[in-house]
Amino acid sequence: MGADEELQTAYDALAKTYDANRGLFDMGPVLDEFFARLPASPGNLLDLGCGAGEPCARTFVDRGWRVTGVDFSAAMLGLAARYVPEMERLHADMREVHFAPQRFDAITAIYSLFHVPRADHPALLARIRDWLRPDGRFLFTYATRAYTGAERFDGTITFMGQRLFYSHTTPEELRRQAEGAGLLWEDSRPRDIGGETFLWVTLARPVEEQFERSSEAVRK
Repeated sequence: MGADEELQTAYDALAKTYDANRGLFDMGPVLDEFFARLPASPGNLLDLGCGAGEPCARTFVDRGWRVTGVDFSAAMLGLAARYVPEMERLHADMREVHFAPQRFDAITAIYSLFHVPRADHPALLARIRDWLRPDGRFLFTYATRAYTGAERFDGTITFMGQRLFYSHTTPEELRRQAEGAGLLWEDSRPRDIGGETFLWVTLARPVEEQFERSSEAVRK
């Protein structure tokens, strides 16, 4: 069994105990800060690694947003169908799913991006930039030395009784990757939620691109 299959199996197993633990992680303040950066009118959210849809997708739906959730765990998506039936659910790997350019006003990857091998992060960041509309935002959680004990890490850590794969580089290298993909580094800060410390990062697709395209259209 490959690493991807092992992680999928682990998350399918986690779904069985999710109900007993889903109240441990209060992300209300983080999501409130993220909403302050987004358009006042409800838009389209893509939630990568959506899991059971709580609290992220549920919060967006409750605020009138249209939400598309992607997860490679069928068991987690089964929970999402119960907790956030309004969400469009796609059973897929976030590295392989396809969307039209500029489809989303916001994208999130809460506790999910660090399960993707870091060698794949630059290409995924470039795709996320393509999916975002100008001035759209991307909020995600990133593992650092505070969680894994290493500056760079590729390995497994036990979470709720399951061995999960984690992968990350340094925050400085992550920033270079994001900017290389054409995303602006807006905010990053370590947060302790539920006894775990991760780096919470907000990136933006530059709004200037919209004006550049408009100027080109006028010149033509």
